[in-house]
Amino acid sequence: MLLKSKFKLATAIGIVLSVLSLLVHLFLANYSSGGIAKYSLHMDDVLPFGSKPRPRRLWGPLSALDHLHPYAKPRQNYPAPSQHNGFIYAKIYGGFEKIQSSICDLVAVARLLNATLVIPEIQATTRAKGISSNFKSFSYVYDEDHFIAALSSDVTIVRGLPKDLREARKTIKFPTVSPRNTATSEFYTTDVLPRLVKSRVIGIIVNGGKCLQSILPASLDELQRLRCRVAFHALKFRPEIRTLGSQIVGRLRASGRPYLAYHPGLLRDTLAFHGCAELFQDIHTELIQYRRSQMIKRGTVKEQLSVDSVSVKMNGSCPLMPEEVGLLLQALGYPSTTIIYLAGSETFGGQRVLIPLRAMYANLVDRTSLCSQRELSDLVGPEAPLSSDMPHPPPSKSEKELIEEWKKAGPRPRPLPPPPARPFYAHEKEGWYGWIGENDTEPDPSPIEFRRQAHRLLWDALDYFVSVQADAFFPGFHNDGSGWPDYSSLIMGHRLYQTPSGITYRPDRKTVATLFENVSDHLYHPPRNWTMAARQHLNNSAGIEGIKMSAMMSKPASFLAHPLPECTCRTAKSPAIQPVKDKHGELLLGGEECPDWMVRSLAMVSTRSNDPQSEDYEGELPEDDSSQDTQQESDRRDSNKSSEQDEEMDPDD
Repeated sequence: MLLKSKFKLATAIGIVLSVLSLLVHLFLANYSSGGIAKYSLHMDDVLPFGSKPRPRRLWGPLSALDHLHPYAKPRQNYPAPSQHNGFIYAKIYGGFEKIQSSICDLVAVARLLNATLVIPEIQATTRAKGISSNFKSFSYVYDEDHFIAALSSDVTIVRGLPKDLREARKTIKFPTVSPRNTATSEFYTTDVLPRLVKSRVIGIIVNGGKCLQSILPASLDELQRLRCRVAFHALKFRPEIRTLGSQIVGRLRASGRPYLAYHPGLLRDTLAFHGCAELFQDIHTELIQYRRSQMIKRGTVKEQLSVDSVSVKMNGSCPLMPEEVGLLLQALGYPSTTIIYLAGSETFGGQRVLIPLRAMYANLVDRTSLCSQRELSDLVGPEAPLSSDMPHPPPSKSEKELIEEWKKAGPRPRPLPPPPARPFYAHEKEGWYGWIGENDTEPDPSPIEFRRQAHRLLWDALDYFVSVQADAFFPGFHNDGSGWPDYSSLIMGHRLYQTPSGITYRPDRKTVATLFENVSDHLYHPPRNWTMAARQHLNNSAGIEGIKMSAMMSKPASFLAHPLPECTCRTAKSPAIQPVKDKHGELLLGGEECPDWMVRSLAMVSTRSNDPQSEDYEGELPEDDSSQDTQQESDRRDSNKSSEQDEEMDPDD
């Protein structure tokens, strides 16, 4: 009896202790919950919300360029075209940047020859089978009605040839020309015009992105302004692209912060042309070399197949890698929470090359992360299904057929049948995955690849719209020296025309390569004088010095990359913008003053938009940037020292 009472007592004490332990644990959990919540992840760490100051040094506008304004209207007597010498139809090959540049040249050629221009045919869309029937060729990317109406006083534009001439074109009765990129105005007036007048119709095949030289004689300045009116006013994207682009811009700025657009410029053709294969690894190097060998066979590349990519990069002929761009943005003072929009339909190397940049700037986004799949598919429109080029599995057999095969299989015992073949996955047969490991020859593009090329035009147009509207733009590869129009240069030229005072960096890749060579041992912990040197170079590239360099290097390759001074004017009494000429006496910057009516309208707009919050934050830096304002004299002393001296004093400054 005594034993039972002791057992009951022990059980009761155990229950009481268990209840007390549970209460203590609940109390401790409730007490410590405040500390846990304190370190929880907030959305502000990813996309910072709330209005924050905009340092003018990082986001503009630049006061030195605040007096330049777009002005592409005709200056002299500019009558509407009256004489009609015939029709010009054109076929344009290439990607978005070549199409954009070629259309501007074709309009200028039509004006020069007093001819009627038929809406150009974009071959990247006509070769794609089964794309949306709602859009045809030119209208797949651009607003056709606006294009015709905007240029009605410059050039007569029609949607197609008259019926009789259309039938004759099918029998190839009309001459065609394929002009070089550097074709002069004399070539058209002396060679093309007589053939046009004789046959009434002539075709122009544009392969290299241009069909008229970039720099024209001073007597043809009106043709240069016509190019600007075409590129920056008449060539509007179709409404669906503009609507989705505006939505993307709104989503990027929804947090109340500005954003920076970045185009890597990592294209397989460009990398192969310059010989930058060794910047990549494994199979990507082989792909670049294969494309380079094709260019050598066609005569596009005159050099050898194997080149020293390191020396090519030191010469400034290879793009800046995303990791280098991230380090340069850090040197400029952009905080790690900066929103960066990744532009371009192709980034050779994929997400692998973007890993270092994404580690430095977590807010690296693109159209796929800002738009739903439904929004992107609506932009493409309804498309006819294509037959897949994937290998189909053998048809399944019925039980009766299997029994019959078993009976006819011969005497027993039989060897075991071979195991079933491994299934093929889509990624193993699409693109270069399907041939690089099996064949030495790249197959011809499949219907699916042609369709993807058409889709890339839409993605490039969408990213072009977002990049032009960006608060800052950083190119990974512009003015590459190939002579072809490049995507980044077109964006930079459009931004220079639309908002000259906006932040658009124009880094000299040769200078940047030298900077990285000097700090290769301390890449992520550079000396302070290296940071100041990189910051000074990039800030200068965004200002007047960068515009001067762009005028001498970019303009000869593409007028749209630097439409100054023909398509701009300056307000009176602007001492910061003085006419600047090169060694040949050609005007690089400055130009004529804006007309009085334009000055008055600009003054009214400036008065209305004068906001006390938009003060000049030029001296204010982000929270995690170095205290430049409090140590200006020390920075000047440090910037005069060499990197070797600085590393000896404090290599991890």
